[in-house]
Amino acid sequence: MLKEFREFVMRGNVLDLAVGVIIGGAFGKIVGSLVNDILMPLIGLVLGGINFSEQALQVGAASLKWGAFVQAIIDFVIIAFVIFLIVKAANNLRKKEPAPAPAEPTTKECPFCYSTVHIKATRCPNCTSQL
Repeated sequence: MLKEFREFVMRGNVLDLAVGVIIGGAFGKIVGSLVNDILMPLIGLVLGGINFSEQALQVGAASLKWGAFVQAIIDFVIIAFVIFLIVKAANNLRKKEPAPAPAEPTTKECPFCYSTVHIKATRCPNCTSQL
């Protein structure tokens, strides 16, 4: 069972997924910092000095933190857009060259005896029929 687990982990897909998750987590922190520390203060400044991370709506004893939700949406949009660009670039690199045109045939079939003869033949060598 340990051997099967090792083979499972060493397959390319699992390693690629692990690398993707680690890089994605690090990238998420960078985008989170971009949104929280650069974009949202600028947006708040434009909107009159509002700090979005502290914006909330009180409903009874509950506090609905809509500012944090807006920040999370902006995080998601930036990450989704970057992933879209990466996938688009990868798909463009994967595009295959068009398949070469098939070669011209060098043989044909005799309509009388159905044997294969050279394309330039005028008489079948097997049945001697005129082609």
